[in-house]
Amino acid sequence: MSQAFTPVASVPVDPSTARVHEEGWQSWSPSGAYALDARPYRPTNSNWATVCYRPGVTVPDGVFQGEGLLALAPKGEDGPVIVCAAADPLSSVPSIRLEVRDGQAEISADGKVDFYSYLGPGGIQGALADWADSLGLQAPRPAPTVWCSWYEYFTAVTEDDIHENLRAMDTLDLPIDVVQIDDGYQKALGDWLTLSGRFRSRAGIADAIRERGRRAGIWTAPFLVDPASDLAAEHPDWLVRSTTGAPVHAGRNWGHDLNVLDTTHPDAAAYLTEVFRTLRAEGYDYFKVDFLYAGALDGVRHQDADALTAYRSGIELIREAIGEEAYLLGCGAPLLASIGLFDAMRVSPDTAPHRRPEADDYSQPGQDAAEFTGVGRQWQHGRLWINDPDCLMARPAVETREQWAAHVEATGGLMASSDRLLSLDEWGVATTRRLLGGAAAC
Repeated sequence: MSQAFTPVASVPVDPSTARVHEEGWQSWSPSGAYALDARPYRPTNSNWATVCYRPGVTVPDGVFQGEGLLALAPKGEDGPVIVCAAADPLSSVPSIRLEVRDGQAEISADGKVDFYSYLGPGGIQGALADWADSLGLQAPRPAPTVWCSWYEYFTAVTEDDIHENLRAMDTLDLPIDVVQIDDGYQKALGDWLTLSGRFRSRAGIADAIRERGRRAGIWTAPFLVDPASDLAAEHPDWLVRSTTGAPVHAGRNWGHDLNVLDTTHPDAAAYLTEVFRTLRAEGYDYFKVDFLYAGALDGVRHQDADALTAYRSGIELIREAIGEEAYLLGCGAPLLASIGLFDAMRVSPDTAPHRRPEADDYSQPGQDAAEFTGVGRQWQHGRLWINDPDCLMARPAVETREQWAAHVEATGGLMASSDRLLSLDEWGVATTRRLLGGAAAC
């Protein structure tokens, strides 16, 4: 349960020029800088509040709130910046609020925070980068270039689709290091080692990818369990429970309710270890782990561990299973609690073939939403991890594809293509080759 908010500081502001940066809870939570008269992006329904924002947290109207991190430029981006940050983000991520009253920014928090003034260059982005540098993390290793099945095929992807695009990479001479199979190969969320009817052999695909000189990548949502899965039916004791004894509800997606795997249960942990060791042994060495917010949801677990400790332990279990050499990309992850665990991290909501997100909820798929938060989190790149701005889509059917490609390129982060490659026109092929080629040259 959250604590009461206690005052941290009172700072005079210029209402006409001041800017406030809210850091959202997880990858998909809107994050960025606002003018004082702006209305920050908030969830538009209760499901997205659970799936894309900090669950159980409601922000009052007229209040700015960062989850573990908030920055204020009281006179504008050219002046000093106030940074208020979690004192120990790996164990506690307090909510930090800012409310303007009578020309004063009143800052408060519901946990222990550090508070300091930054006087260097770069405005809010410079101040946040300075905070990241103060953590003393080892620089992340460069990201490979990737082709991902998601934004063309979604959950309907087939094994033949993977093989077609694998051949097209050679035909089009595209500098792709990793071929990543996304959601759709598995029978159900939780049943990761049981194939859907559209796939014949996971190991066989990995072999085919590697025979062409590329690396095999694969997607999982390791902490999610579909209530209709074999895992849920056979091992109901492996699920995180609410205080009433019912499985914790992690929201709804794909038309399914979602439950949470309790990785503090020894048998559930052994199963998850088996999943990732099996995938690694089959030849996969690039892992996108998604919907990670679920592992940090509050609930009753087998061991008496708080949610953030359980989450970090679950990721550490995955890392141990895949080994240090494998590349680990997080997505939908509680960001501050993920520091030090990943090679790369999605730093925005999903992109989409369309520009505007559904209902103007900036946690939802859309190029506008992905650009807003991706720009707001640019300071994380090369400091906390390699930023993943989400995939390049360069096919003619994609709305404003030129603008989206320019955003992906400007981030300098992980470069991944997600088109049916044979559907690309001349511009699409050239842009994909240039963006991935530039990343490969780094």
